[in-house]
Amino acid sequence: MTVTALVSGGKDSIYAAYLAETQGWPVEELLTLVPDDPDSMMFHTPNLDLVALQAEAWGKRHRRVPIHGRGEGTELEALERALAGSQGPVVTGAIASSYQWARVLRAAGHHGRRVYAPLWRTDPLRVVREEIAAGLEILLVHLAAEPLPPEWAGERLTSERLVELARLDREVRRVNVAGEGGEYETLVVDAPFFSSRIVVEEAKRQVDPTTARYVISNAHLKRKD
Repeated sequence: MTVTALVSGGKDSIYAAYLAETQGWPVEELLTLVPDDPDSMMFHTPNLDLVALQAEAWGKRHRRVPIHGRGEGTELEALERALAGSQGPVVTGAIASSYQWARVLRAAGHHGRRVYAPLWRTDPLRVVREEIAAGLEILLVHLAAEPLPPEWAGERLTSERLVELARLDREVRRVNVAGEGGEYETLVVDAPFFSSRIVVEEAKRQVDPTTARYVISNAHLKRKD
């Protein structure tokens, strides 16, 4: 039996995999789906190459599955194929996205695999607070909501920035403070359970009228004392 965690490199998938381990479900592999479509509704797309570094830092096996072609049917078929060959549980970082939850359930159920979502239906603000309190070092790598300043791209998601994000949600325009509506996406560069941290060597901020991205072109692992 293999416990597979669907991991994009972002805070929720990494934290969900960590919680699964603390709750007695040792994760053996991190599975990353890599879509052709940069605007995929199903999968996170920024900086997916860095999940391999996260897996190495965590001592996990990593499996990367490209998705050739676009569209919901193509992506779901790719996920179903990727989950074949084992009967173990599948861990996901979904919080409130019924779209994502239903499709992971369908793909896993096709192979008789259970789905475990430790963050499901938890208050989004509480989730992010807990992720920061757990020691995750989180970078904001994609911003796609009007109230979020483009200069945040590449910056850390800290407790102070989370307070400002919650204020923007209350006073300016509604956003999901965990980013699950696509408002923002993240990358975990360090965690207490990593033996090394990811050091970004080369990156650039790309800003257009609707989005801001932090595109990392070069990074390496640095062993922690």
